[in-house]
Amino acid sequence: MRCFLILSIIFYSGLTISKSMNRSSKIKNLVNIKGVRSNPLVGYGIVVGLNGTGDSKSEVADIAMKKLFKKLGLNLKNEILSKNIATVLVTAKLPEFARQGQKIDIKVSSIGDAKSLSGGNLLVTPLKGGDGKIYAIANGSLSLGGKSGEKKISTVGLIPNGGFVEREINFKFDSKKSIRLSLKNPDFTTAARIQEVLNSELGGLYAKAKDSTTIDLIVPPIYTSNIVKLIAIIENFSVVSETRAKIVINERTGTIVAGGDIILKPVAISHGDLNIEISGDEDTTKSIYNIEKRTKLKEFVNSLNSFGAKPDDIISIFQALKKSGSLDSDIELI
Repeated sequence: MRCFLILSIIFYSGLTISKSMNRSSKIKNLVNIKGVRSNPLVGYGIVVGLNGTGDSKSEVADIAMKKLFKKLGLNLKNEILSKNIATVLVTAKLPEFARQGQKIDIKVSSIGDAKSLSGGNLLVTPLKGGDGKIYAIANGSLSLGGKSGEKKISTVGLIPNGGFVEREINFKFDSKKSIRLSLKNPDFTTAARIQEVLNSELGGLYAKAKDSTTIDLIVPPIYTSNIVKLIAIIENFSVVSETRAKIVINERTGTIVAGGDIILKPVAISHGDLNIEISGDEDTTKSIYNIEKRTKLKEFVNSLNSFGAKPDDIISIFQALKKSGSLDSDIELI
């Protein structure tokens, strides 16, 4: 009995130039607003209270602990040797429009040879932004997370609400005279449609698409000093968006995520023991299996599976189809 290996494949509704295949999306899901984003913060710190699972030896931890003890009035000269402490990298995200005193989540990762951070407590750690200034302070007990019975990564921990914002980013959003919208997936057609919808709904020539990514919007006089209301209104406008068809291939697992409406152009294929022809000639006899012209990718994959094609074979065929021009879709390997 011949066994067939069925390829794991997931199909979503593909988007093409055809209007019937487009989808309506809210502007809030298509664009980012300039200046409205989170900012990464980073710092290094010391985790204490470990049960002999800390760093075997750490110069960073030794220096940091001596500085701490000196501030507390204890001047140590000898090297601090303890497996109950560990040096860590502390990271967080400063939310958009974060205010002083606001709590943020903290992530702690070992940078030494500690075996586990379980049960540890992070000492007070300043977190800096890209400009070198301190924007938050972090400290608290670590949680390794995970459900009972699951294998945990014991050298990475979280401190929910373990950080406090110390410095605010000076950004006078409500006094802006214009707003810049940036498409998350650059596309000229979508940018032009957003411009058209904004101008139509706002009743004037306020929006201008600069390129495939950027739409500049002049704040209408009625919304002067009330930018929040303006954003709340425009982000809920609906726009028919365009997205290039894409096939995402995971070679490690043999999984393909592809648009079910992707159409293959006529082409003859010979791959190993497989000989398949995509054409409009129903009388052809030189191929093992004949697929009709303008065959959908989903139907083609089903046919390959019926021949017992392996995932590696299908991936190779897809790549060859792309090079030949028969497959009008981007291919991304992950």
